[in-house]
Amino acid sequence: MQSQAARLAIWPVSALLLNALLWGVSWWPLRELQHHGLHPLWSTAIVFLLATAGMLLINFKSWRGFATQPQLWLLALASGLSNVGFNWAVTVGDVLRVVLLFYLMPAWAVLVAWVMLGEKPSMASLLRLLLAMTGVMIVLKTPDSAWPVPNSAADWLAVLGGFSFAVTNALLRKFSDTASGSRMLAMFIGGAVMASAAALLGMSQQVVSGPALSAGNGLVALALLLGLSLAFMGGNAALQYGAARLAGSTTALVMLTEILFASLSAAALDAADLSWRVLLGGSLIVLAAVLAAVQ
Repeated sequence: MQSQAARLAIWPVSALLLNALLWGVSWWPLRELQHHGLHPLWSTAIVFLLATAGMLLINFKSWRGFATQPQLWLLALASGLSNVGFNWAVTVGDVLRVVLLFYLMPAWAVLVAWVMLGEKPSMASLLRLLLAMTGVMIVLKTPDSAWPVPNSAADWLAVLGGFSFAVTNALLRKFSDTASGSRMLAMFIGGAVMASAAALLGMSQQVVSGPALSAGNGLVALALLLGLSLAFMGGNAALQYGAARLAGSTTALVMLTEILFASLSAAALDAADLSWRVLLGGSLIVLAAVLAAVQ
């Protein structure tokens, strides 16, 4: 009986691992697109616009559910900010550092669930929050910084992305009575709209550069954009499949492998600083997330 259950769990776990792998290495095509003249915000906007179109082709009825549920715009806003923060940060910052700061999400979830869902934190959840924050302070404190605070735009973007991701998860629980297709469409629309808005605002402040694709690299960029869009759609489908068939704690634990995929790929391509400080602080952050998942 146990062996049969294990065999049945192979496919859902494999689906979650695929989703974690796709997101864990997504920093590379985003950096390649930036190298070809497309800022990560414009890349994010185009990728999620393509994903929105693909979603409507597959399930056009999801639009009706989204249009008649105005509260899903809150989900779109939170999900869009999460993607803006993560995709921008992982393109311009140290990949491992960004992923670790983003995965403060389980710690933020304690505070977000308290405010949005009325779930008072237990002593165990507060201790996990303290453990995660200790890890963050170790990661952020560098010889050049007087205090353990975010000291770069990438740090702030990663923290913003992780907090927005925690809000996204809380809203998914809050709006669980809506159709899953409409929620997924809202998240895709949010990614396209928020990335476009952030890119336009950044251009007005001369922080974000406009698209500068040339004829020579336009086809390469288009292939990367289409590939990334298909990867995100496939990753979301894999997540839906796996999460629906496994316990929430198992899903959370498997999804932590994204940190492993991101760190290994970043180390192989010299895009991360594997210092003792980052490894020690990151271990505490991951431990807090694992304890939250087990709980």
